[in-house]
Amino acid sequence: MISSQLSRYFHSGNTLWQSSTKSLLAKLRKKTGYTFANCKKALELHENDYAKAEAWLREQAQAMGWSKAQKLQGRSTKQGLVAVMVDKNHGALVEINCETDFVARNKTFHGLAETIVAAVLKFTGDQKTVDHVHKMLMDAETLRNLPTDDSKTVADHAALTIGTIGENISVKRALCMSVDPSIQLVGCTHPSPVNPIPASFGRYGALLAFKSPSENNLLGMQLCQHIIGMNPLKIGQPDVDEPIPNADDETTMIHQEFLLDPSLTVQQVLLGAHTEIVDFARFEMGESAEPESEVPLEDAEPIKSCG
Repeated sequence: MISSQLSRYFHSGNTLWQSSTKSLLAKLRKKTGYTFANCKKALELHENDYAKAEAWLREQAQAMGWSKAQKLQGRSTKQGLVAVMVDKNHGALVEINCETDFVARNKTFHGLAETIVAAVLKFTGDQKTVDHVHKMLMDAETLRNLPTDDSKTVADHAALTIGTIGENISVKRALCMSVDPSIQLVGCTHPSPVNPIPASFGRYGALLAFKSPSENNLLGMQLCQHIIGMNPLKIGQPDVDEPIPNADDETTMIHQEFLLDPSLTVQQVLLGAHTEIVDFARFEMGESAEPESEVPLEDAEPIKSCG
């Protein structure tokens, strides 16, 4: 009788232990994306301590990532995405490259992009208060050394992602934009994501700073779409810049046909809405040229170091 009860007790206890372990294993795999074998090993090494197992997995992946990064650094990265994030008076544009379009659509790669653009946005918010508009280009070296929320660097997170997906990744460039409270700031990407919050991803991205008598986010987003689609080189001044004869070749924004209504020029749209464009920036995935700036050169010089 006693033997039978003990047998049932140990069988029941073992079943509960196995069930608990399977639950932890499933949770760990879902959160980290690592293999069954690696997650199982992590839990075994740390006696089913979930937090320690997760930390160990990420350390291993990062170690492997740095090793893979060294091996893969010569491989071409012609695909990728542009990420955009805006928070009130601060905005960030980032370009991150990878080897294949398949990885560019991968959720893990998107997670890396979101981590990086959030780090750039935080850096932007930590800078001095601006009187008008301040736009800064961030070179690749500075971007890689930028700290993230978990005290790692952008380079650390890139290595971690390389270790996970096994493909070369390069963090190419970033642009920060800050405006004073009298100026509205919006950003968007194309193709537009289904859920653009908190970061938006695409092959093209734009930031727009503008003045309007009331909050006009819709017009701001439409003008961002125009910037992406029509690729203006400068805003232009009505009393200085004359429109060219062939509208299809126009690169001054105010004289371009408005993307969403070609019967109007951008200048006509702005006058009708009592709106003024103050500055803008545009990134296209894979382009080599830096975006044009409407602000003084000293306000748009590349950042050589952060701090």
